[in-house]
Amino acid sequence: MKKIAIGLGAIVVLLVAAVVAAPFLIPTETVKTELLAQVKPATGRDARIDGDFKVALLPRVEFVAGKVSFANAPGGKAKNMVSVDRLNIQVALFPLIGGNVEIDVFVLEKPIINLEVNKAGTPNWVFGPAAVASGKQAQKAPTKAKQSAGSETGAGPGLSGLKLGDVRLVGGRVSYSDAKTGVVHKLDDINLKISLPSLDDPMKAEGAVTWNKEKIELLLGLSNPNGFLNGKKTDIETKISAAPVKLSFKGSAARTTKIKAGGALDLDVPSIRKLAAWAGSPLTAPGSAYGPLKITGQVDVDGQKHAFRKATLAVDKIKGSGDFSYDGGGRVPNVTGKLTLGVVDLNPYLPPEVKPDKKAAPNSSGASSSNNAGGKAAPSSGKAAASGWSDDPIDLSGLKAVNAKLDLAVAGILVRKIKIGQSNVNVALRNGVLVTDLTKMALYGGNGKAKLTANGSGRTPRVALNFDLSNFQAHPFMVDAMDFDRVEGTANAKLAVTTQGGFQRQLVSALNGSGRVQFLNGAIRGINLAAMIRNVASAFLDPDAKKAQKTDFAELGGIYVIRRGVLSNTDLSLKSPLLRLSGKGTVDMPKQRVNYRIEPKLVASAKGQGSSTSAPGISVPVIVSGPWSNISYKPDLAGAIGGLAKDPSKALDSLKKLIPGKSGGDKPAIKIPDAVNQLKGLFGR
Repeated sequence: MKKIAIGLGAIVVLLVAAVVAAPFLIPTETVKTELLAQVKPATGRDARIDGDFKVALLPRVEFVAGKVSFANAPGGKAKNMVSVDRLNIQVALFPLIGGNVEIDVFVLEKPIINLEVNKAGTPNWVFGPAAVASGKQAQKAPTKAKQSAGSETGAGPGLSGLKLGDVRLVGGRVSYSDAKTGVVHKLDDINLKISLPSLDDPMKAEGAVTWNKEKIELLLGLSNPNGFLNGKKTDIETKISAAPVKLSFKGSAARTTKIKAGGALDLDVPSIRKLAAWAGSPLTAPGSAYGPLKITGQVDVDGQKHAFRKATLAVDKIKGSGDFSYDGGGRVPNVTGKLTLGVVDLNPYLPPEVKPDKKAAPNSSGASSSNNAGGKAAPSSGKAAASGWSDDPIDLSGLKAVNAKLDLAVAGILVRKIKIGQSNVNVALRNGVLVTDLTKMALYGGNGKAKLTANGSGRTPRVALNFDLSNFQAHPFMVDAMDFDRVEGTANAKLAVTTQGGFQRQLVSALNGSGRVQFLNGAIRGINLAAMIRNVASAFLDPDAKKAQKTDFAELGGIYVIRRGVLSNTDLSLKSPLLRLSGKGTVDMPKQRVNYRIEPKLVASAKGQGSSTSAPGISVPVIVSGPWSNISYKPDLAGAIGGLAKDPSKALDSLKKLIPGKSGGDKPAIKIPDAVNQLKGLFGR
């Protein structure tokens, strides 16, 4: 037994002596040649060492090589995939024998890495037969591969004694180019330093890189790497800082079967426009919006579940707060959120408002010169008539990619000049069906509710819209919305429509539904029929008087139905002392045309609300017709004469009561054409 022990000891001594003596006995050039010879069979590429070369085992394992290069794939743009000016690795020998890794020096000087994808979509980091074989082998033994990853937690063999001394990457560059897509990225001036006295001491990695001519500073800190690797919660800090964006996270994390982390997130973007331009996707939207962005909050990650709590948001002048969550563990991701915003001014995000050109100024009679004497509309050059509705496909199938439930509350919304007060919106998206429910909207002294449903679960998109606006003040709303100042009153409006189609023209053509518009206790500005009756000259000829004129009414409104995109109305009515107005007609939305007949009537009655529109009087109908881009207004004189012919005695009797003439059979002071022109003024023409 003693002889066996002596023999084994002698063998060990001889082996150690051989290892120590090997570098001195084997020429360095032979070691380099043998090392490079192993690269080709393993990767299919050539490697070179054209600078100094050194291998040593004592007092530490040392490997130094200069001008190292690794060839690119055949047909690649760059000559080499990887090149390094100088590589210096020094590892303590005796700790390594004991199973601990103590890296005294690991320095890469000016490493250049060229990542390329050719036109066929093959990347240059996929190597020859060896890589394919290894891929097949991994597929054959997935269970073994999982086991080889080590335990679910823990540092694993060889890492428990890891120590890093001088670990640096100096002056590096990484480029990426894709010949198939044309995408090119480049990272320059890469400098990185890692400090890790031991796995039980804090680790710190910091450095900088230049991308798109902007320097990015990076920081990663871990208070207890060993605890992190063993699944214990560990303090962590990360920072990314550049002129266009600053992002930081400070909290804790643990390495288990799934990622667990939580902490404070802070995102600061001085200008969204500058950030987008720096990232290669410049914003072309007009206006002054997309300036500063700041987001803060508490982030929690538990595997595929993510939460963002106590979040604050500031975009330009829009500020808000809320909570959000994301769960990616189901068949499709599920998103929930609640956001409260202050006043949201959307005008900086809208394109400049284009005001319609006035093709012709009103002539002396008050009629537009674009309409000839016969009432025929001039040829239209409007974009709406020329382009019609779009035939571009509308695809709502993307709604099936996620389920969501979002609640939004805003203190107010400003769109152009339209001012909307406090509003609440609930958004629910499930299985491709999006329901947007406006549960509350303060609008010009009134209230509104609306619900929009967009169904993308089937092959053909389906849309439904319901809204109900009540008791809002019409005049300020119409002035802000359309620069139309002719109507006053308390307004109510209802609409319920449905449609389906794969593009805009189909959707418009398939519209079906009904609605109602009503104005109560209001007035039409610009004309005072009662004053016109009392003093013709003042009503028609005095411009100053005209500015202050208005015709009060008790009720104005009607009900309409929509069938296959054509809106029909038969009961438009206005009830006012001395005036009745009725109307009926259609608006053909698919063809973008209107055909409507308005019949204003002067009656000898001071009653308004509750009175009949069939009271006898003088009527001059007006025909409103033509394409939307060039609507014409013309008097229906034949209809007026026909009305007189049906019951001339009643009409004359009403005329006598309405229009004071001079004694002796003088002619009435009102002329029909002037009255028609005045009535056109009701519609802003």
